[in-house]
Amino acid sequence: MSEEKKEYNTEEEQISNQEEYVEEPQQQEETEETSQEEGTEEAVAEETEQEEKTVEKKGLFGKKKKDKKDEKIEELTDRVKRQMAEFDNFRKRTEKEKASMYQIGAREVIEKILPVVDNFERGLATIPEEDAGNPYAEGMEKIYKQLMTVLDDLGVKAIEAVGQEFNPDFHNAVMHVEDEEAGENVIVEEFQKGYLYKEQVVRHSMVKVAN
Repeated sequence: MSEEKKEYNTEEEQISNQEEYVEEPQQQEETEETSQEEGTEEAVAEETEQEEKTVEKKGLFGKKKKDKKDEKIEELTDRVKRQMAEFDNFRKRTEKEKASMYQIGAREVIEKILPVVDNFERGLATIPEEDAGNPYAEGMEKIYKQLMTVLDDLGVKAIEAVGQEFNPDFHNAVMHVEDEEAGENVIVEEFQKGYLYKEQVVRHSMVKVAN
C-alpha cells in the first residue's frame, strides 16, 4: 500500500513539475509582451514629448517662434528706421524754417529800401524836360535803373494798378471817385506803388478807385 502511495505521489510530482515547466514559458511570454508594451508606451511618450516641444517652438498659425536674437535685431532695425525718419523730418523742417526766416529777413530789408525807390521816382519826376539830358539827371536815371534791376533779380516786382480792377489783396483804396469814362471798380490813379516779393505782397498799392 505504501508503495502504491509513493508511486502515486511520484506521478503527482511529475505532473506538477510538468505544469510548472509549462507555466514558465507562459510567464516568460507574458513578461516579454509586458516589456514590449512598456517599450511601446515609452516610445509613444517620447514622440508626444517631441511633438509638444515642436509645438512650443512654433507660434500662432504654425509659424516658427522667433529667437531672442532675431527679435533684438528687428527691434534695433525698427529703432534705426524711426530715428532716420525723425532726422529726415527734422532736416526738412529746419530747411523750411531757414527759408521762412530768409524770406522774413528779405522782406524787412525790401520794406526799408522801398522808400528810397519812392524818393528816386519823385526826384526824377521833378526834373524839367530841358534838363533831362544833363549829366546829373542821366546819373540819377542810371542809378535808379540799377537799383530796380537788383530788386528784380531778388524777385521784387511792382504791382500793376492803373486801369486794373480793384483787388483788395493787392490794392489799398484811399479815395473813391465817380467817373463815367472809367469802368466800375476800376483803378484810375496810383498814389504809391505796391510791390510783391516772390508772389507775396510786401506793400499794397495806394490807389483811387472809380465807380
